[in-house]
Amino acid sequence: MRMVAAFALWSASFAAYAAQTATPGVAQPASPAVSQQPMTKQQAKELFRSVDEILSFVSSDTKLPIEHSVKRKLISRDQVNHYLKDKFDEDEGAKRMERSEVVLKKFGLLDRDFHLRPFLLSLLTEQVAGFYDNKTKTVNLLDWIEPDEQKPVLAHELTHALQDQNIDLTKWSDVSLSSTSHNVQEDNHHLQMDEADTARTAVAEGQAMAVFIDYTLRSSGKTIADAPDLADKLKDQATDTGGSPVMARAPLLLQESLLFPYGEGLGFEQAILVKAGKEAAFHGVLANPPSSSFEIMNPQAYMAHAPVPLVRIPDIHPLLDPEYTPYDIGVMGELDVRILAELFGGREQASALAPEWNGGVYYAAQRKSAVTEAEKESTASIGLLYYSRWKNADSARSFLRIYAAQIPRKYSNVVERKNDEADDAELVYSTNEGDVLISRSGDSVFIGEGFNLALARKLRDIIAKDTACGTDATDSCAGYGASALDVASSGVFRRGQ
Repeated sequence: MRMVAAFALWSASFAAYAAQTATPGVAQPASPAVSQQPMTKQQAKELFRSVDEILSFVSSDTKLPIEHSVKRKLISRDQVNHYLKDKFDEDEGAKRMERSEVVLKKFGLLDRDFHLRPFLLSLLTEQVAGFYDNKTKTVNLLDWIEPDEQKPVLAHELTHALQDQNIDLTKWSDVSLSSTSHNVQEDNHHLQMDEADTARTAVAEGQAMAVFIDYTLRSSGKTIADAPDLADKLKDQATDTGGSPVMARAPLLLQESLLFPYGEGLGFEQAILVKAGKEAAFHGVLANPPSSSFEIMNPQAYMAHAPVPLVRIPDIHPLLDPEYTPYDIGVMGELDVRILAELFGGREQASALAPEWNGGVYYAAQRKSAVTEAEKESTASIGLLYYSRWKNADSARSFLRIYAAQIPRKYSNVVERKNDEADDAELVYSTNEGDVLISRSGDSVFIGEGFNLALARKLRDIIAKDTACGTDATDSCAGYGASALDVASSGVFRRGQ
């Protein structure tokens, strides 16, 4: 989902959240020690001097060469807060987040009265523990945190500096399309690119976490590759919200998407380190990055060059354009399904259902009748369709049940219209925001929310018919834009070349 990528990409630029966790067997506090006074000139001098030493460690640990020294800067808490606010105002990922907030609320992933911007600023202000700025090529050190506590964070952030020197991290990290698509070719181009940012951010942060852990383990002579039994513990600690009051009360969507690059990214990197070594885990993955959350969550599939399930969408614009304006389109990947299933059905169901995902796509359109800002910001202005495929019919049924149970919680005035249901595989509801259609056919589930029933059925039928192309990355759907193979050979996704 484009918004999961936007959350992760924007925050990971400067919030070293996971670098504040403790590592098994290493005496380290759960969060950096905060000084009552700004550090002295002598402390600052010593911290600045440690940058070169730690950079050398990072280069040795990753086999990424040092092209030049890294600029360093000591900043205050006020400067950090000012930077975060300016970044939010300027950053394309932040703008993408704000625009799609209404879609997330329509899905039920955020509460209707939730305000994203102030919450994210509060969260990142709490969590920042030093950051590398890709734009200025500078590692920023915090003057209110004890120098010794910043050195492991430096190992994390200087990994980003070496990534940047080797692959231009800004350009490499942000390859998804931010514009709105207006025709079927643009729709499918968006879908092919949609999860690339999510996957690449997980690579960048997973590598930085691996180096952070190796740095903290250096006195023992061990590395994360030598101790694969630590993987689950490390992933759990990297995603523990116990030390963060703001993160602990964040919506599940934000918790999962913000922590995904650290926890799952670390697991991905460790799997490659153990299987193929440092060259493959660092330079190799940067040169040939994964393209989906599926590959991050299933590193064996990435290493085997297994095809990523991909649903293409037919031309639905003639059906929608008379009354709707295109608003958003994206992949609902394995990560998105895990978040949604956990939110709607609990962690146990999410753990069982997410691996059964076999592709999915959503499309949001806004009513042309929504003219005022208040109308445009309302979920009532959005028509939403979501089409998903599963590895078997039982999983499709399970997902349908979980999703359908949320309809009375998402909307008011909900009435199931049994007389309008064509068969047992179809559910039809009236709500305060229009009709809802949920139906299953074999291993696929279609959901339409906000479209009138007749239109929803037309959308379902054309999508069910025209997405019957295989999920193999070499299959193409004539007439629906470039095939996945075309995109792979374009140089954007270079895995396996």
